[in-house]
Amino acid sequence: MEHLNDSLLPLLGNLHEHITLLANVGHVKDPDLLGQVQASWNHFVKTGQVWAMLIGIIVGYLFKGFTSYG
Repeated sequence: MEHLNDSLLPLLGNLHEHITLLANVGHVKDPDLLGQVQASWNHFVKTGQVWAMLIGIIVGYLFKGFTSYG
């Protein structure tokens, strides 16, 4: 029985810390999800990253077309 306790101690020794961590994962600081998405999208467009993404998609599609057979 002592061997069983020695093998379970590393697994269950910090169980209360893991439960506390899991309990804190669900904590929401800012519940305005749509506002966060809108702000992120506006930043994405304002910094010009949307144009880089569109150019990358077009160039990637053309590259695929040039390199594929059939």
